[in-house]
Amino acid sequence: MQHAGPKTLASIEPLLERLRAVDGLVEKRPGVFYRRSKACLHFHEEGSDVYADVRLDPGDDFVRCRVTTRSEQRGLVRDLLDAGTT
Repeated sequence: MQHAGPKTLASIEPLLERLRAVDGLVEKRPGVFYRRSKACLHFHEEGSDVYADVRLDPGDDFVRCRVTTRSEQRGLVRDLLDAGTT
């Protein structure tokens, strides 16, 4: 599974815009988000599917979740908000 390229990131632009609006998240590179000084979210692609590697707690490992559909994308944002990134 490879890191998401520009074409894949463009396909999830509405999700990226929503993530950019979440207090406490900073996009250091396209599609790579940090909370404070620690990486907490980036994206991968496999075929037509898009996956997010997300760390909801700074002490946790990354967890991979599919974010291909709008419903999955809303779930990711909800999980980040519930984890207290705001």
